[in-house]
Amino acid sequence: MVANLADNLARLLGDSKVLRGPAAERAYDCDTYTVDRSKPAAVVLPDCTEDVAKVVRWCNENSVPFTARGAGTGISGGVLPALGGVVISTKRMTRILEIDLENRLMKAQAGIPNKRLSDAVRPNGLHFAPDPSSQSVSTLGGNIAENSGGPHTLKYGVTTQHVLGMTMVTPEGEIVELGGRVSGSPGYDLVGLIVGGEGTLGVVTEAWVKLTPVPVGIRTATMAFATVRDATESVASIIATGTIPAALEIMDRYVLTALHAAFGLQFPEGTAALLLVECDCGPVEDPEGTVEREMQAVIGVCQQNNATEIRVAADEAERTKLWHIRKKGIGAMGRLAPSIVTHDGVIPRSKLPEMLDFVYAVATKHGVGVANIFHAGDGNLHPCFYFDDRDPEQVRKVIEAGEEITRRCVELGGSVTGEHGIGVEKVDMMPLMFSEDDLAMQALAKRIFNENGLCNPCKVLPNQKSCVEHQKRWRGTAW
Repeated sequence: MVANLADNLARLLGDSKVLRGPAAERAYDCDTYTVDRSKPAAVVLPDCTEDVAKVVRWCNENSVPFTARGAGTGISGGVLPALGGVVISTKRMTRILEIDLENRLMKAQAGIPNKRLSDAVRPNGLHFAPDPSSQSVSTLGGNIAENSGGPHTLKYGVTTQHVLGMTMVTPEGEIVELGGRVSGSPGYDLVGLIVGGEGTLGVVTEAWVKLTPVPVGIRTATMAFATVRDATESVASIIATGTIPAALEIMDRYVLTALHAAFGLQFPEGTAALLLVECDCGPVEDPEGTVEREMQAVIGVCQQNNATEIRVAADEAERTKLWHIRKKGIGAMGRLAPSIVTHDGVIPRSKLPEMLDFVYAVATKHGVGVANIFHAGDGNLHPCFYFDDRDPEQVRKVIEAGEEITRRCVELGGSVTGEHGIGVEKVDMMPLMFSEDDLAMQALAKRIFNENGLCNPCKVLPNQKSCVEHQKRWRGTAW
């Protein structure tokens, strides 16, 4: 590594844009996947695309690895500086650059928190539809890197459906414009490749996003069940009616206990699982009637599946409180243990009852705590293992339990990840879904952008050259 690296960067950008020393190392050595850590040599805080390009070019000239980072709310080690080097934090790149209300578009810098996009245009009846639970802090750039979802993407789609174009600094330091203000541009869909690329193909600094009308009619309700099976069986049955709720979430008894302690969430005694369902519609002839009919269809299914209590939010304040509680669910689990690893395997909705039984059995087998709060309508599981990551034996058990659950998701026709990404956490699980030829093709695409491997190294693809071993996950030769 270059001697006096931080001093060199300070001369490049100015001292106020460079962090160094033990405090910076501890703050930037991981994301919320805390079982893998690696210290950066320095952290830079650019405020524009040109600053990012300067840093990337300097890193190339000096063979220094670099990793872009937003808020660090990722859950797979995606912004871990795996080989040290430079962390490029976008936390000062928070400006909205342009709002085009007529065409329902917005251009913003990559470091802006997700929720601020919606807040800026809500008075105009618009919002940015992807809504990860961390949306009050997670950044647009991070959402693009991970192709983030959220509760309402059951109906409205994940990030890739809402990004039209972007400004990106390539791994060599060139500033390029991909896509633009309209969809369907001719040529290869490079925007689609970058979204979900986990920051391994370049550093996105600005993006054009679509804005979606705020629904006119909304109904939000909770349905309590005495068994997890009754709750999970309701999910596929709801979709089978032809009703697609805006959101269809499940919280089990362990999450509910934490939420009751943290926020006073009420539910009947003996509740094993709670469905949180939202139906909405746009400006149709009878919005209230339309959304009420959808909610009644949902309620009918839940009653047939032995719901013990059904509560429909009485007003906007009650609805807002329910969503606040849901989005703080994983944070509330800090009352159960000091550390949490949240998985996100995907399965067909019809397999939810079988899969949840398997999740609880695996947790019991390995002697670890597990709670479930997830996007049931998408079949996007979030088993949350709670433990103490200061104890190596507990860490080992959590990793083994998580890998067992991930393998089962694939066996049931699902995926190793839905919205959290591969990062370092699941990098050795990729061969479960892809053949050697598949992985070689992906590696070829990556090399076209990132030939020298300096841009966010050791992520997404297994067996990568020079990558240090994190939790014994990299083995064998490099692609």
